[in-house]
Amino acid sequence: MTEITISAKDVKALRDRTGAGMMDCKKALTEAAGDVDKAIEILRVKQGKRIEDRGEREATEGVVASYIHANGKVGVLVEVDTETDFVARNDEVVAFAKDVALHIAAAAPEWVSEDDVDEERKQAELRIFEQEAADKPENVRGKIAEGKLRKWYESVVLLNQEHVNGEKYEGKTIGQLLDELRAKTGENIQIRRFARFAVGQ
Repeated sequence: MTEITISAKDVKALRDRTGAGMMDCKKALTEAAGDVDKAIEILRVKQGKRIEDRGEREATEGVVASYIHANGKVGVLVEVDTETDFVARNDEVVAFAKDVALHIAAAAPEWVSEDDVDEERKQAELRIFEQEAADKPENVRGKIAEGKLRKWYESVVLLNQEHVNGEKYEGKTIGQLLDELRAKTGENIQIRRFARFAVGQ
């Protein structure tokens, strides 16, 4: 039996449609052999009312939060989108947006999600990682390079980064915190974009 390869892009697309966690989406897609509609059905059976198909529901409302570091040398604007104005004004959504802005100021991510990563830059990093693994047995070089790429994503992709306030958020990533907020509000919340300004950069 041929094993179906589930891409990170497919997992993210399912997560955006359902609000389910990344691992749950991956498991459901694997079980459904890549069939998205079947995967949504599997998630609904397993997780009940918390899951619904949000495919047609766009995040067109939202909030822009800002953070200026105490020394006045670093500033951030971040846009967090929701489906309704009511949820955009929800205290938890506003607090989440502010916390993400603070995190961006400290962690300096370059992209929101893996899908946003510049392909040329990704391939360049992958080539470096492959060279670094050149002295390892050929059958494991690819896996080593992929592992290093995942670690690199954790340093440059916002959703893959652990929140800088690890104590408060128990080492959860921004993506995991976003998933929790989606589950709580029942809305397709998205971090749309951000801009980070640093004096001299």
